[in-house]
Amino acid sequence: MKSEQNPKSDEKNLSDADLSKASVNDEEPRKKPHRGVYLLPNLFTTFGLFAGFYAVILAIQGDRFDLSAMAIILAMLLDGVDGRVARMTNTQSSFGAQYDSLADMVSFGVAPALVIYLWSLQSMAGMGIAMERLGWAAAFFYTAMAGLRLARFNVQIGKVEKKYFRGLASPAAATLLMSFIWVCETQEMWKLIRSDMWVYSLPMIIVGGVLMISPINYISFKDENRDGKIPFSGALLIVLLLVLVILDPPKVFFGVFFIYALSGPALTLYWKVRKFSDRKENPSV
Repeated sequence: MKSEQNPKSDEKNLSDADLSKASVNDEEPRKKPHRGVYLLPNLFTTFGLFAGFYAVILAIQGDRFDLSAMAIILAMLLDGVDGRVARMTNTQSSFGAQYDSLADMVSFGVAPALVIYLWSLQSMAGMGIAMERLGWAAAFFYTAMAGLRLARFNVQIGKVEKKYFRGLASPAAATLLMSFIWVCETQEMWKLIRSDMWVYSLPMIIVGGVLMISPINYISFKDENRDGKIPFSGALLIVLLLVLVILDPPKVFFGVFFIYALSGPALTLYWKVRKFSDRKENPSV
């Protein structure tokens, strides 16, 4: 005689089976990681990368260093656009941040060093092997400092104030060097370049590398509390700069970024002097 099955036991077994199936079904609809990239901000980054690459091609050809300088300055302008486009369109991503950093290394680290080396520093080879090595060593020094500057910036994101840059930003340093070349080319100083211009470009490229890796603070012109708004005086200043750029682009770019490069050490000295004077007036503080 067959034993009767316990209905409670069947319900328990059924419920256990349903629960196991439900757990399996819950795991199935899990979405796979998104593998695509945002087109618009990365497109601007790619354009900037191409501008830096093309600047090197023009420099290798050896006849249009003014265009090489303009290409890297264009890359600087594009570098300022891609991040803002990503924030405005809510298309920020880790991929975009890493890609932008690698593009900056090419456009503002490798490209400016090669352009200024081919423009003037390679002429140092005629002064002996020691001077020849000093020329390309200075170019490599600038490239290495740009890489270190970018790496430090990446690891300090979210840890330092956005109001300041720690060290001269690599796009600003590259624009300073390239605008100097642009000024010399437009002022028809070509006869002096091969023989004499290394006297100016050598200290500039070394000082530019040192400022990039220095702990000096530079104003970043970023303010989290403004929500993209600027004061009326700032708008007037932008219009004035645009007018000046139209009148004489190379001199205006060089003048603006030369003053900006000096502003960091000047502000640091001012803050130290002010702090020292405050301590002198209030010894207890």
